[in-house]
Amino acid sequence: MKKTTSHILRGALVLSVAFGLASCGLPRSGPSKKEIYQGSVLREGDAFIVSVNPRVTQATAVTPALGFSESFLNAGVVGSDVIRPGDTLGLTIWENVDDGLLSGSEGAATSLSEVQVDGDGFIFVPYAGRIKAAGNTPEAIRRIITNKLEEQTPDPQVEVRRQAGDGASVSVMGSVGSQGLQPIERPNRRLSSMLARAGGITIEPEIAQITVVRGGQQGQVWFQDIFDDQRLDIALRNGDTILVEQDTRTFTALGATGQQTRVPFESQTISAIEAIAQVGGLQTGSADPTGVFVFRNEPAEIANAVLGRGDLVGDQRMVYVLNLTEPTGMFEARDFAIRDQDTLYVTEAPFVRWNKTISALLGGLNSANSIAGAASGLGG
Repeated sequence: MKKTTSHILRGALVLSVAFGLASCGLPRSGPSKKEIYQGSVLREGDAFIVSVNPRVTQATAVTPALGFSESFLNAGVVGSDVIRPGDTLGLTIWENVDDGLLSGSEGAATSLSEVQVDGDGFIFVPYAGRIKAAGNTPEAIRRIITNKLEEQTPDPQVEVRRQAGDGASVSVMGSVGSQGLQPIERPNRRLSSMLARAGGITIEPEIAQITVVRGGQQGQVWFQDIFDDQRLDIALRNGDTILVEQDTRTFTALGATGQQTRVPFESQTISAIEAIAQVGGLQTGSADPTGVFVFRNEPAEIANAVLGRGDLVGDQRMVYVLNLTEPTGMFEARDFAIRDQDTLYVTEAPFVRWNKTISALLGGLNSANSIAGAASGLGG
């Protein structure tokens, strides 16, 4: 009778452990395929789950729209010799007499090292008077001063030069070799040459973005596009601000991948297969290649195109499914573009969860047997 009671107690404990394992959650990296599909609008959720195919790939192939407006593109090259209000000029005047108007008895040359162009664009030169400098080149100003002075001193010789660092300039900031104010001079009137003058960019060219701010407008381009399309190598203007910064787009990788982390973009465009490779690929011992998902909030325009509808309004929750085991699965993953803030998630293979369940159950049964054995010993 006691032996029968012991067997009953042991069986009850084993069943208790089994039911306990069945009711509790096992360790895992995230939701299963079944649970993700349960979130579909066709079931209990609010997300549209779509299998990736060439039509879906084409509808979702949206890359950041960067470029310059027509006002930037059509701006002509600034003449670096044109004088502007605020410039500082250096003047040297030679007179062909021993006792000249300006030189006096100590020498035939007179230097005026810092002549400021006022807000109205004028400078003052003794005996020549008030002269319009802004809008003229140094050569034109030289002729004007010469004509003014030759009425009072024989054969005057005049040199006019813009002082170094003055004149039209731009501010270059961000990831460049030398940040700061840079003058617009003959060799660096365009964007690419100005970046070179500032020491070049100090980040990877593929992910470098160039922003130019001009007055109340701004434009942004990829660094490499400046050389691929010469129109984007725009002429600069006085007061422009040039900012060089790294692409800030990222995606998140989760599940049965080599890494579970937030990942920055390493190029202008990145495909799903490249994103998987970037985080170490699929975990060979646990990943389910039929369950590669991309979670995204999709604008209504794209969501309608993907779903063949026209009634959706506002951002829509979309889950794109890639099955790498299908005949064209790898090609679809190669062509499907990952976008900023996407979440790439790879589910675990069914047998992995089954193995976890069996291992946990066997471990639980061993514990139950030990407990039952101890109870039997106490009962005996």
